[in-house]
Amino acid sequence: MRLAGKTAVITGGATGIGKAIAASFAAEGCRVAIAGRRQAKLEEAAAEVGGEPPVLTHTVDVADRDSVAKLFRWAEETLGKVDILVNNAGINTPQRTMADIPPETWDQVLHINATGAFNCMRAVLDGMRQRKDGLIINMDSISGMRASILGGVAYCASKFALTALGTCVALEEGKNGIRVTSICPGEVDTPLLDGRPTPLTAEHRASILQSEDVAAAALMVACLPPRAHVHELVIKPTWQDYA
Repeated sequence: MRLAGKTAVITGGATGIGKAIAASFAAEGCRVAIAGRRQAKLEEAAAEVGGEPPVLTHTVDVADRDSVAKLFRWAEETLGKVDILVNNAGINTPQRTMADIPPETWDQVLHINATGAFNCMRAVLDGMRQRKDGLIINMDSISGMRASILGGVAYCASKFALTALGTCVALEEGKNGIRVTSICPGEVDTPLLDGRPTPLTAEHRASILQSEDVAAAALMVACLPPRAHVHELVIKPTWQDYA
């Protein structure tokens, strides 16, 4: 029970990596709340994770600051404090080239992937500063380090922004005992892949990272002592190029 007494809020927690992180944290004694846009999916995920105490749920649209404020008011009332924030909410679009992507789709991807993380970080930082302790894990991507056609213009731009956001906040807040980690996975078999322009085969999905692989990396970061800060962690399928 390495996270006993700790609390965590995980956005994008109903499926994929977010749900796997919730399960791994809860298994180590963490009090976990998952948030996302669909209450029914959140409740389904919480029931699947199980555990005691049970995983809590609350809806949120991370791109909407009023919605984010409501989430974290509820979290503080329910959990008492937020020790760990996992910014996992994210989207991509099948329209990935500059020639194809509509401006409103660009806006949506940036608003959720980058501004959404900013909104959530801003909501927890004051409490973390007061306690001189806190961990923020941003679920980033190799696409936030090396732009590619596969990721697409909007997704890569949003993840580069998330990388810079995490680096700046880590530099600013380290003196306050706050750590910010960017976890940068390569290909992961999650529902996000359903939006690929070309569908993936079952064989390809089986050969790439699974959600529990990334969750194991997040758990390792969360279980380190406060003196240890993992700034950036890259995890990828064994066969996948770093770029």
